[in-house]
Amino acid sequence: MNFQVIGLGKMKFDSPESCREQEEAEDAEDQQLLAPEAWRMYMERRNALREFLASDLSPHLLRRHHARVQLLRKCSYHLEVLPKHLALGDQNPLLLPSAMLQLIDPWKFQRMKKVGTAQTKIQLLLLGHLLEQLDRGRAILDGLLESPDPRPFLAGWMLVEQRLADLSATMDSFLAIMVPGRLHIKHRLVSDVGATKIPHIRLMLSTKTPVIFDRKESVAHQDWASLRWFVTVQPAAPEQFELRFKLLEPRTPQECMQCGVIPVAACAFDVRNLLPDRTYRFTIKRAESYTLVYEPWKDSLVLHTKPGLQPTLPAPSDR
Repeated sequence: MNFQVIGLGKMKFDSPESCREQEEAEDAEDQQLLAPEAWRMYMERRNALREFLASDLSPHLLRRHHARVQLLRKCSYHLEVLPKHLALGDQNPLLLPSAMLQLIDPWKFQRMKKVGTAQTKIQLLLLGHLLEQLDRGRAILDGLLESPDPRPFLAGWMLVEQRLADLSATMDSFLAIMVPGRLHIKHRLVSDVGATKIPHIRLMLSTKTPVIFDRKESVAHQDWASLRWFVTVQPAAPEQFELRFKLLEPRTPQECMQCGVIPVAACAFDVRNLLPDRTYRFTIKRAESYTLVYEPWKDSLVLHTKPGLQPTLPAPSDR
């Protein structure tokens, strides 16, 4: 509960009633500065601005968008091959993505992967820039509501309306590029095969949620570590992962060999033959695939193995 210090040694605890009384007193004082018609207009516009900040640009909504952008910065991005036109119920095996991928010119596909990488980087940078604009715009509008003088608020209302329109457009742009989009193809990637007409294809950017270590289940023992990881959105097909480990601060040339890369086809693995009482760094990510275009992040975990058993000295003999 908040309190205000009044005078020396006196405290007054705030309550909803006292807050409302204070706001009503401030409104009555502000109302004396304006004519009745101007006051009514001021209150309508103030309430409209308050409603916009509470719904379209609420702090809760902005926090959700920040969390979503942080997640997108950890996702892996892939090219997805889809037919441009597909009739309902068409079972032509040549239209399956796996079949069409084999028909695409490898050199052209590699070039499109570079385009996909550039588009992904631009999209992530733009999302961060738009989110900064939304945060800054909300702070400015919130400051207008805190202004004690209603007259500048009314005088600058046209600028406020323009700012509201700009923020709405910024939010629309932000939501539009939140989902990875289609790649523009200048040339045909698949040519005709025999007598079968292969349709034009489209390439879409798709995301896969990041691979994350399970901090509670991943533990180090004396000379081995039990590692567990997960993916927030489970894929339809099994995935391949790449687990890396490395001894931190090796003391001898032989200890520099305490590192490696392990392909794993599950979400768990036990790394053996580690040194006791030493610190290791483990990283996990998806195994690189032919369709991967961008993977800016991989999860890392540092564990310390338990000390080994100390040799016991023989008890001194009595002489």
